[in-house]
Amino acid sequence: MGHISIAALLLTSFIANSAYGYTSNDPVVKSMIDQGIKRLEKDLKTATHYPVGVFHSGGTGEHSLAGYAMMKLTHDPANPVVQRGIQSSLLFVRSMSGRDPGGANSKTVYSAAVATLLLAEVDKMKYRKELNSLESYFRRVQFRNGGYGYAGTQKGDVSQTQYAILALWTLDNAGIVIDYDGIAKTMQWLLRVQDISGAWPYQGIDPPGDARIRQTIEVGLSMAYAGGSALLIAADILQLWDAESEASLLKGMPRSVRLYEEGMENLAVRRPKFPVDKVRASIKDCDAYIAKHGDGHVAWPYYCIYTTERYESFREIAFNLPKNAPAKWYDEGVDFLKGKQANGGGWTGTSQFVTASTASSFAVLFLSRSTQHAIEQAAEGYLTGGQGLPGDTTKIRVEGSQIKGEPVAEAVTDLLDMLEGDDANSLEDKSLPENMKLATDPKARRAQLDRLERLVRGSSSWQARRVAARLLGQSDEIRVVPSLIFALDDQDTTVRTFARDGLRFISRKFEGFGMKIEPGEKQDYGEVRRAQRLWREWYLTMDPGYIFLAE
Repeated sequence: MGHISIAALLLTSFIANSAYGYTSNDPVVKSMIDQGIKRLEKDLKTATHYPVGVFHSGGTGEHSLAGYAMMKLTHDPANPVVQRGIQSSLLFVRSMSGRDPGGANSKTVYSAAVATLLLAEVDKMKYRKELNSLESYFRRVQFRNGGYGYAGTQKGDVSQTQYAILALWTLDNAGIVIDYDGIAKTMQWLLRVQDISGAWPYQGIDPPGDARIRQTIEVGLSMAYAGGSALLIAADILQLWDAESEASLLKGMPRSVRLYEEGMENLAVRRPKFPVDKVRASIKDCDAYIAKHGDGHVAWPYYCIYTTERYESFREIAFNLPKNAPAKWYDEGVDFLKGKQANGGGWTGTSQFVTASTASSFAVLFLSRSTQHAIEQAAEGYLTGGQGLPGDTTKIRVEGSQIKGEPVAEAVTDLLDMLEGDDANSLEDKSLPENMKLATDPKARRAQLDRLERLVRGSSSWQARRVAARLLGQSDEIRVVPSLIFALDDQDTTVRTFARDGLRFISRKFEGFGMKIEPGEKQDYGEVRRAQRLWREWYLTMDPGYIFLAE
C-alpha cells in the first residue's frame, strides 16, 4: 500500500494567493470528466483486481462502482458499463447470504454499498426487492458497538462504516424504512472512537469512559475525512439539520413532507433525536485536524479524494455554507487529478489494488460533485409550503416544490366552538374561506385536530361533519388519516368527497384509490369498502403499529 503525500493529493503546486475557482461546469473539468468516461468505457472488458465469482471478494463492487459513476454522469441505464454494473450488483445480492470469511480480502460491505448506490440510481422501484434485501443485510451485519467492519470481528472499521452509512442514506432517500435507531448507534460509536486529535482511526478502540482516547490504528487524514463523512451523512439521515434549515425557516414545513412518490414508505417513521451540538463540535475538531495536517500522508488517494467531496458536500448542509462557491479543496483536487490524468484519458491508479477503472470512477465522481448533486436530487421531491394548504384538492397543482392553490388565512378557534354547539346546523361549508389555518403552536394544533376528529366521527350535524372533514383534509397531518378513512362511508356525499380528497392530498397520491363520487347518484359501497381497505393498508406502511378498530 503506497502512501502519497496529501500535498500531492491536494496539489503541491497550489499557490495560496492564486485562486482558480474551478466548478464542475468549468470547461477544463468537463473535458477531464469526458476523458474519464471514455476510460471507463474502454475498460469495459478489462479484468477486475478482485474476482467477480466470489461474492465477498469485491469484484462485483468494482463493476458496481464503475456503473454508478457512469450512471451519475450519463444518466443512461442502457450504457454497457451501467448494464455490467447492474448485473454484477444483482449477482452480489443473490449471493450475499453466503458465508463471509472476513479478513482483509473481504470487501462485502463495500460491494453491498455500491450495489445499493447503483440500483437506487438506476430505478429504485424496479429494484425494490433487491434494495430491501440490501437494507436487511446492513441490519444484519452492524456490530453491537454500532460500527461496521470485517465479518467475524466486532471491531468497527471507519472506512467500511462510511460506505454502509452512505448506502443507508441512499435507501432512506429511496423511501425504504431503515434502522434509524441503528443510525444513532453508529453516530454514538463514531463520537466515542474519534481520536483526541480530531481525526479518526482506521479501526476504532472503544474508550473505557466518555472521554476520547488516543487511538492507535492508522489515525490520519484519510480516516478523518471518512469518519467525518459518516457522521455527517448519519446526521442527515436523522434530519438533524431540518429544524434549522433555510427551507424550514422560510417556508414553515419540515423536509419530511415530500411530494408523494410510490414506494416512499418511510415518510412518517419517527427518527430518534440526537444532540446536534455534539455532531457540530466533532466536525469542528475534524476540520482543525485537516487544517493542521494538510501536508500529511494518505493511502488510497483516489478513494480519499472522493471521500473529501462527500465530506465537504454534507458539511455544507451542517454549517449552512454557500453552495457551488469556489473552494480551495476543490481547486486542489482538480489540479491533482489533472496532473495524474493519463495521456489516453482516465487515471491509471496507484497500485495493483486500484485499477484504472476504480481510480477513474472515484475521479469523475469527485470532479462532477456527485455527492452534492445526489443531495440536491434527494431534495427535489421535498415540498415546501406553509401551514395553509389549498382548500380544493381537486384543483391542486405542483409547481417546482410548491403546492399551489388559492390560500386564504383564517383562525378556527371560534369555529370549533360553533361546530360543537347548537349553531352547527346554521353553518354551511361553502361559506368558509378556501383555506383556513390551524394553530401553529403544536399543543393548540393537536387539541384542534382532536376536536375535529371527534366531530367527523360522531357529530349528528352534517354541516359539522363537512367542515371537520374539509379542515382535517387540509391539515396535512398524517395522524388524521384514520378519521378520514372512517368518513369515506359517511351518508353525506360532501363529507365523503372531502374525506377522499383529503386522503389524496395528505398522502400525495393525487389519484388515490378510485372511489368515484357523483352528486345525486347512489354511491357504490363496494367501491367505498375497497377504497377504505386500500387506504388502511397504505396507512399501515406509515404507522405499522396502528390498530384499526371494527368500524
